[in-house]
Amino acid sequence: MDIASIHNNHEKAVFACVHEMAEHFPHIKENQDMLADIACVALNRLPPRYIRHDVDFAFFQTDRERTETERSIAEAVEFAFGFVQARNAMRARA
Repeated sequence: MDIASIHNNHEKAVFACVHEMAEHFPHIKENQDMLADIACVALNRLPPRYIRHDVDFAFFQTDRERTETERSIAEAVEFAFGFVQARNAMRARA
């Protein structure tokens, strides 16, 4: 059984969205630890979609589902940026 190919379909899209949004946050853009935290928070807000092959999932998704998934990912990443920044600000005050 080839289980090494199993992954969460949202990972690549979340990572890409985090890097895209990071361009608007110069103080975060180069902080790899914060970017990783943001990706984790965003992924944890999304329902997991485990797949073996990206093309298989894309084939079975309707255009509406694809659009909804993209919107959900953008919302989760936006939330994660705010959440991680707020947590870091609270830690800095302590």
